[in-house]
Amino acid sequence: VGETVTLQQGAGEFFNPVLNEQQKLAVKRILSGECRPTPYVLFGPPGTGKTLTVIEAILQIHCTLPDSRILVCAPSNAATDLICLRLHQSNVLKPGAMVRVNATFRSTEQIDDMVKPYCKDGDDIQKALWFRIIITTCNSAGMFYQAEIRLGHFTHVILDEAGQASEPETLIPIGLVSEANGQVVLVGDPKQLGPVIKSQMALAFGLNVSLLERLTSRDIYLRDEDAFGAYGAYNPLLITKLIKNYRSHSALLALPSKLFYHKELEVCADASVVTTLLHWGKLPRKGFPLIFHGIRGREVREGHSPSWFNATEAVQVMRYCCQLAKNENAAVSVTDIGVIAPYHKQVEKIRFLLKSIDLADIKVGTVEEFQGQEYTAIVLSTVRSHESLFGDEKNCLGFLSNPKRFNVAVTRAKALLIVVGNPHVLVKDPCFCALLEYSLRNRVYVGCDLPSELEHLQK
Repeated sequence: VGETVTLQQGAGEFFNPVLNEQQKLAVKRILSGECRPTPYVLFGPPGTGKTLTVIEAILQIHCTLPDSRILVCAPSNAATDLICLRLHQSNVLKPGAMVRVNATFRSTEQIDDMVKPYCKDGDDIQKALWFRIIITTCNSAGMFYQAEIRLGHFTHVILDEAGQASEPETLIPIGLVSEANGQVVLVGDPKQLGPVIKSQMALAFGLNVSLLERLTSRDIYLRDEDAFGAYGAYNPLLITKLIKNYRSHSALLALPSKLFYHKELEVCADASVVTTLLHWGKLPRKGFPLIFHGIRGREVREGHSPSWFNATEAVQVMRYCCQLAKNENAAVSVTDIGVIAPYHKQVEKIRFLLKSIDLADIKVGTVEEFQGQEYTAIVLSTVRSHESLFGDEKNCLGFLSNPKRFNVAVTRAKALLIVVGNPHVLVKDPCFCALLEYSLRNRVYVGCDLPSELEHLQK
């Protein structure tokens, strides 16, 4: 697969007719393979259609390069299954083109019915190697080393959700690519959640930095407006940053775009979806679908549990969910409401309260459980409320002092975001302080009195 391919401009060029210019450019760059052996990066901020682009790239490689053998991996089964499902739904692949290889201990009950037929041939690794598109998790790709696979069997290795994989995990599939002319593609967002690392020692040595994040901080991948101004400020041979956001209302996108994406995200969401709650009765300012509800509650831990909860906030979250789901004029379906809390204990308490008012179908989870998902309305409970005058501010905020976690939490909502928290504590964190200032400037702050450093904004 040494040759460079130029896609014919003309009808039927792309399998997916709705791709935007950046998505098309990324597919063309991946297909041309000009960056080899350097990994190609597809940088996909929230709601920018990253998966669509990956699917198109896989189909184009498969159909345009007849000698290609593609290994597609992601760190989790859920992300890996999703790629398999989307490729199946494309209706482009002939039977026998794709196989899904599972870990031996994975139970079939967890697998989507549409994905199951692709798993049968994956049980025998030798048999699986006959397929031109192999889909598996990063860790399960390790099975190919035992299968005495010939060196450089794969012409392309594509890693989705690469920001969530630890570097050693990422190297398992990368080690299987052809050294002569193989291509590695890393897909993800280094500004969203990284790998979950439980060992403090591993954290100290940087295992929480994904290969995607480490590479994108190297000179050749860096933003350079002078050199690449015409190409969206990045070297187009190595990286494409998708900037059209198809998820959120402009009022919800402005702050994360400024804090994490150089103000580059463009609002391209379906107006009929993102404007549905602009006249909701509880909005402090009609037409601006954000509420920051200040509450000076109490954070509590039970027994020896390290997990915090805050009952005052939990009750307020329940109220908002009730007002959204049981509103006569424009009720929001329970499946369109998501509740995020940074601690498992708070998640438990909120679930219990929602169950008591017949709203058990509203999804309540930690930030990690919401990555990659979107909901019409999101209610975020920040929990921490310990107002010490001195001491370790990081400790006082706990989980919340992580900008990536903040970014994921505030970018899930399509039409409404409600943040419930204690401004006296949250003001100490740069991201939440920016959100407080943004809310005050736009007159959508309600609730308790403000810390002195923010009072000047409440005019």
